[in-house]
Amino acid sequence: MLSWTCPAPLRDQPRVVMGHGGGGALSAELVQHVFAPAFGGEVLAQLGDSAAVTLGGARLAFSTDSYVVRPLFFPGGSIGDLAVNGTVNDLAMSGARAAYLSCGFILEEGVEMPVVARVARAMGDAARAAGVEVVTGDTKVVEAGHGDGIYVNTAGIGLIPAGVDLRPQRVVPGDVVIVSGPIGVHGVAIMSVREGLEFGVEIESDCAALGGLVDAMLAVTPDLHVLRDPTRGGLAASLNEIAAASGTGVVLRERDIPVPPAVANACAILGLDPMYVANEGKLVAFVPREHAEEVLAAMRAHPLGAEARIIGEAVPDHPGTVVARTGLGGTRVVDLPIGEQLPRIC
Repeated sequence: MLSWTCPAPLRDQPRVVMGHGGGGALSAELVQHVFAPAFGGEVLAQLGDSAAVTLGGARLAFSTDSYVVRPLFFPGGSIGDLAVNGTVNDLAMSGARAAYLSCGFILEEGVEMPVVARVARAMGDAARAAGVEVVTGDTKVVEAGHGDGIYVNTAGIGLIPAGVDLRPQRVVPGDVVIVSGPIGVHGVAIMSVREGLEFGVEIESDCAALGGLVDAMLAVTPDLHVLRDPTRGGLAASLNEIAAASGTGVVLRERDIPVPPAVANACAILGLDPMYVANEGKLVAFVPREHAEEVLAAMRAHPLGAEARIIGEAVPDHPGTVVARTGLGGTRVVDLPIGEQLPRIC
């Protein structure tokens, strides 16, 4: 029997549960009711993938993330690749090209040194590929049984170009929704190795740094409205967050959402919805209609956007709600997930 842990428990929990780390409604409640009141501040209130701040006359994007993926190595990547690419991508969603990263390792006593070295090498390779430098860090060791081998935290900073203002509040009815490629790949890749499942073909994570793809999009026009990388909670969570923050509705064409056959088959077997499965090398963009076709062409000319598609639009109806038009002509609501279908995937 598979060792599933319920990622979507009932609400109003007196203790932290797995769903609080899933990027869905429980995560939002934790931030809104515990962290945001404690920290305050207008910048934090934006709740973006990264914070846009001004320092010494320069506009900077600043982000941090922690990685607890299990297993440490999987088809298409490792916790080291995730730690670099995830933070680089969070910065890219503000339009910034990452410049410098920090790295914090939390190691469990007893983890094999070659494993630590392999993760470190993967981070170095990913950083060089992304054009970013790891410039500072920290290491802590916890007693055996009080960790899970290796956890990694990365923080990063990058410059936001002049004229770029990416945030969900800029979304308006008529904006076109574009996804950069097939969804659900990373989460299914992790699950397949974690649980020893086979689906006829090996599914590799889509883990990649998206800075170059975002540069290509901004070269068409700096007037993109918002970008998000749909990691925890998948495409559904990102779209719901954008709809809620912008006060617009979102209508998707379900048949246009790219789902690889292997992912669709795996999700059908396991009762999962690809819309809620995490990605690590994809983005979703809300683009003014007048620029949509040109931006789409630029994305398709880039290796990481070759399969980009228009999947829907922002509308004035049902503000804050995402709906999908099915192939049979019906409409279904795509809710914000409570927790996460697959925990510990990043």
